Amino acid sequence: VQLVESGGGLVKPGGSLRLSCSASGFTFSTYPMSWYRRAPGKEREWVASISSFSDGTNYAASVKGRFTIPRDNGKHTVYLQMNSLEPEDTAVYYCNVFRTTDYWGQGTQVTVSS
Repeated sequence: VQLVESGGGLVKPGGSLRLSCSASGFTFSTYPMSWYRRAPGKEREWVASISSFSDGTNYAASVKGRFTIPRDNGKHTVYLQMNSLEPEDTAVYYCNVFRTTDYWGQGTQVTVSS
């Protein structure tokens, strides 16, 4: 299993970013996918999840209404569309799949600062 995140960077408050997670090594379309993040000095926290066929999504209260988690099963990719970013969203963002155990990507840094 390999998960590779991309799309992080520096953005001003109120801005947007789209993260991508390219997956390989498993049957992507049959597994729910999730995003987590770890802010400086804090533990990793769950951000959002999407079911295998995009018929169900869930979001942490802190991002609901601002973030969405679409996926493209044909491209083996899950995204995290982040809008109205706040400094509190600054973190390393990780892609996750649970397949008998948790698998993680290397993470991508998102910094929200003016």
